Amino acid sequence: MLIFTRIVEAIEAEGAGALISLIRVEGSSPREAGARMVVRPSGGFHGTIGGGALEWEALAAARAALGAGRGPALRRVVSLGPELAQCCGGRVEWRIETFDRRDVAELAALAAAERAGAFSVRVEATPDGRALRAPQAGADAGAPIEMLPGGAWRERFPDAASRLCLFGAGHVGRALTLALAPLPFKVRWIDPRAEAFPERAPANVTMINAAEPAAELAGAPDGALILVMTHSHPLDLAIVSEALRQSRFAFVGLIGSATKRARFLSRMRAAGIAPDALARLTCPIGLTGIGGKEPAVIAASVAAQLLLSAHAADAAA
Repeated sequence: MLIFTRIVEAIEAEGAGALISLIRVEGSSPREAGARMVVRPSGGFHGTIGGGALEWEALAAARAALGAGRGPALRRVVSLGPELAQCCGGRVEWRIETFDRRDVAELAALAAAERAGAFSVRVEATPDGRALRAPQAGADAGAPIEMLPGGAWRERFPDAASRLCLFGAGHVGRALTLALAPLPFKVRWIDPRAEAFPERAPANVTMINAAEPAAELAGAPDGALILVMTHSHPLDLAIVSEALRQSRFAFVGLIGSATKRARFLSRMRAAGIAPDALARLTCPIGLTGIGGKEPAVIAASVAAQLLLSAHAADAAA
């Protein structure tokens, strides 16, 4: 989740937003220190600190804090068993911060840092009980929240999102960007037809209108996931051929049938692409056993497949 981007969106839409952070965990807990939620005055929220009674209590406290207006941060230590009857039985400490339009400039700088990749912030308490964050590029190894001498602390925000190049802004492409919106992916959504894109896309999606879509592969990082579903079979073939030639991507997927796969493999073989490169093509895409040709069903199946591929790539790294 793009935490600070979500807070800015909440302020733009409703004038305020709250951030719930788990800052300390002892024993068993549904989520780890550093888990966060963004809450709107209307009750809408993004993220999770573990669900159940803990999350319900924190949401109620955040909405009450928003109702009281921008003020000092609130902290509470919760014993999950005695206080909330949760069987995990550990203890957590949460912090709730509220923000409004006075904080947009600081939050926008933090949002820009999180969109760029891993980062950390040094946080200092202000005299009025709030927190002042100074972003720093990169996030070294360490705890998500680390107390520092003098009462300050460091928050680390590693970039765990997998990079995906999605070629094609048709029905399935649109459904897939929505399916991936809450998942750990950063998506470059590429199509030569500017009018094919929606007016807005999820926060983790960048829309790229490219006259030569295959050329966009040059800017994709090693280990990226490549998914091709354009409006044109010749364009599909050009993109897939280039992706396989480069032999540096963790996943190359192509929408279509077994017949389309056989036809493409024949043409790429004739073009001199090596057999080991051709073997890396995934077509058809999606998990086997999930039927249905509705775009949303295909998108759900492909999103699960991408999660599995990203996990396998991380494990092999």
